[in-house]
Amino acid sequence: MSETPTEATDVPEPVEEPAAEPSYDPAAPAPLGIERTPTGNAEVDAQLERLADVDHLAADGHAEVYEDVHQGLRNALTALDAQTPSPSPSPYDHRS
Repeated sequence: MSETPTEATDVPEPVEEPAAEPSYDPAAPAPLGIERTPTGNAEVDAQLERLADVDHLAADGHAEVYEDVHQGLRNALTALDAQTPSPSPSPYDHRS
């Protein structure tokens, strides 16, 4: 009786090490870590918080957020100007 060679089951198969992934991808979006201080005006604070959206976007998406925030801040300032009464004229403003 002849024995045929069988596969060796006692020999472990070589394990391929997974390629080490870089811990930092310079092309990936990264938060800037800039603290946003509340202004006390809810509308302005909401616009400033919107700036955090760029932390998760690629650079080509930043312009849209910045333009949106800029327009929102302009609207907030315009609303504040509309609420502020103009100062009453001083009696000294109308000299003859």
